[in-house]
This record gives sequence, structure tokens and C-alpha cells, in this order.
Amino acid sequence: MEDWRHGGFGLYIHWPFCQSKCPYCDFNSHVASSVDQDKWLTAYLREIDRLAAETKGRVLSSVFFGGGTPSLMNPEVVSGVIDHVRRSWPMTNSAEITLEANPGSVEAGRFSAYRQAGVNRISMGIQALNDEALRKLGRLHTAPEALKAFGIARDLFDRVSFDLIYARQEQTVQDWRAELRLALSYAIDHLSLYQLTIEEGTPFAARLLKGGLTGLPDEDRAVALFEATQEICDAAGLPSYEVSNHARPGAESQHNLIYWRGGDYVGIGPGAHGRLTLDGVRVATECPRAPDTWLNSRTPELPRMTLSALEHAEEYVLMSLRLSEGLEMDRLINIRGKAPNYSVLNELKDQGLLLIENGRLTATPRGRMLLNAVIEKVAVSLA
Repeated sequence: MEDWRHGGFGLYIHWPFCQSKCPYCDFNSHVASSVDQDKWLTAYLREIDRLAAETKGRVLSSVFFGGGTPSLMNPEVVSGVIDHVRRSWPMTNSAEITLEANPGSVEAGRFSAYRQAGVNRISMGIQALNDEALRKLGRLHTAPEALKAFGIARDLFDRVSFDLIYARQEQTVQDWRAELRLALSYAIDHLSLYQLTIEEGTPFAARLLKGGLTGLPDEDRAVALFEATQEICDAAGLPSYEVSNHARPGAESQHNLIYWRGGDYVGIGPGAHGRLTLDGVRVATECPRAPDTWLNSRTPELPRMTLSALEHAEEYVLMSLRLSEGLEMDRLINIRGKAPNYSVLNELKDQGLLLIENGRLTATPRGRMLLNAVIEKVAVSLA
């Protein structure tokens, strides 16, 4: 069996436009006064044709509209893309079709049209349930507006998730516990909970450098916030299946599992990345980031990079150790072409950071709090 089949096959569509640019965001998003959405639809369909020809016979299990703010897309554009995808690839009966949304662009009629177009899952970027925190994060909506928008989505879709950012400025563990419990009273079966990270090149990074971003948690408070998150979500029946993602069993994001389990996925749109296994060779794909460059290119893709066995194995470790299920040792050995240095792995095990049992390698709860360091050491064992 080809290795990518362990993870499955998905499609990512990037819509790069937002109403405003948030100061913490390093995603490829842009503010535009007007967008020719028909022209964008034509470009998406052209790319679907090109990439479907390379991946004939594959069965698609997930389509994900990400951004940017895909809920700014006209429903006719979303419908046109989904219809063309269905004509281009066979899809599983339970295929997940997710659209990311911001509360400010949620309208009942618009979301009903998305559902009719074939969208069956919404992921909403609420980010906080506190108006002052939302203001500091540069969000345009208020907490009541966010909950109203989520209610509209919840009434129309069986599967709805939302994102929150924690470890924010001046946030105490007690504050976060109360906010998370409120969030869980609205959640259905999935939550994405991200610790605020200051990304290079963002306004937050510039503000931090100048001493203007104060009140961020120290390491001890960050650990306490993470531990509180696990405790409260576990008690609510939404344990973490990935470091930042929580779900009732069976409600995990199928699209993200494709990434984390090392499947193949097609990336379409400005800045979109992909991973494809073609004739037994794993390649990384990437599209130009500038929207106009991507839109007007005849073949809007940068030169592909072939991954070596070591690079493929390192990527498998990087992604799969984020999952509570961890990675399969036999699969890792097969990808790398040789066994890892077990003395390195056993050292991590003795430190209480890794479990090695039943043919799997998983991070312990303590290891998940130090995951970047754990992943780095496991990668060293592959050399």
C-alpha cells in the first residue's frame, strides 16, 4: 500500500480575502475593496482540472475552504467549486466539506445557500468570548454577535466548530476557565483552542519588540492554562485528539487528520501548499502568495520540491506526534528506510516524554507541553 493512503486524500481551497487583517495573523490574507468572484471561480476550476488529471482514480474524503475569510465567497462560487470537484474526483459517501467563517459575515440566507451548495461543516473564527479581548485581537465582532452567528450556523449545519485563542494579554487561569466553560455550553462536538503565538512579521511581533505588547503569560502561566484546557475539555467529553483540537469521539476534523496522518492533499489558491505522491515519489507543492500573481498565472504553482526519505520521515514525525494517537513505528521505519536510533527514543521515554508501546510512539501529557523539543529529538534519531 502506498504510504499516503494511511492518511487519505483531501483538497484545500484558499480564499485570500478578509474584511480586515488581524494583528496576530500570519496567514496569507489580504484586504481588497472589490473582488471579481467570477474570475476567481474560473481560476479555481482550471486548477481543479489540472490537478485532477494528475491524481486520477483517487477518492476524495475532504474539501476545505480556508483563508482568509471564505464566508465572504459568493455561495454561487462555492457551489461551482463543489460541483466541479464532484465531477473531477470520486468522493466518499461521508466526505467532509468544511467552510471557514467569521462571525461578521454570517447571515442565515447566505449560510443556507452554502448548505445547499454542499457544505456540511462550518469552522468559525470566534477567537474570544470577551469584548475587550476581541478588541485587543483586532476582531471586528463582539462576543454577543459571535454567539448569535454561531447559533445561526448551528441551526443550519449538523457539524459546527469554532476557534478560540487563549494565553492572551492579562488573561488569568480563572478567567480562561470561565470562558472555556461558556464556550463548551455552546459547542456541539468540536473546538479548536490555540495558545496565542507571536508570529514574525505581524503587527503583534513589531509591538512586542517595541515593548508595547504587555501582559503575555510567562511559562508557568502558559502551562497552567494548557493544563486547565485539557482538564475542562476532558470533563466535558471533548478530549484533545491533537494538541490544539478537541472533539467528541468520531467528530474529529477529517481534513486536518489527512495532514496529521501524512496523507496526500491538493492545495489550490494563493499561498496554498500541497503534498502529493506521484509514481512513488513524495513532492511538496506551493502556489504563489500574491493573489493577482496566482489568479493571472497560466500554471499558478511554484517549482515542486521532491522530499527525500529523511525529509518525508521528519515531516511524518512533525505532524503525527501532535496527535494523541501518535505515529506507527513500522510506518516510520518504512518511510525512512531504516530504524531510528532507539537510544534517543528510550532517553525520551525515561524522561517521561514519550510512550513506546503497541507499535506506536506517542507523546505523554508532559511531552505534549514540550512537544517542539520532543519532535526535534525524535527527528535527530532518524539521521
